[in-house]
Amino acid sequence: MQHARHDDQLPRLRRIEGQIKGVARMVEEGRYCVDILTQLRAVRAAIRRVEEGILREHVEHCVVAAIRGGSKSQQAEKIDELLDVLSRFAT
Repeated sequence: MQHARHDDQLPRLRRIEGQIKGVARMVEEGRYCVDILTQLRAVRAAIRRVEEGILREHVEHCVVAAIRGGSKSQQAEKIDELLDVLSRFAT
């Protein structure tokens, strides 16, 4: 089975990379703790959006393909995998 591509997430990931570099600069410059924490919260939110986008693609592409055309064991495997991912996402 071919996997979903996530090229549409690359611009977000590059922005996150820039945000992380900015946070590192803030630490190097000894900036105010609350300002650093605020930027870190923004990074976490951006990462969460990337996670959600990749999860959506996984469900729409990989899981649906397994359910539509896979064997019973492939279907069960994808459903188990999805449940595992969702349980990790909840924490």
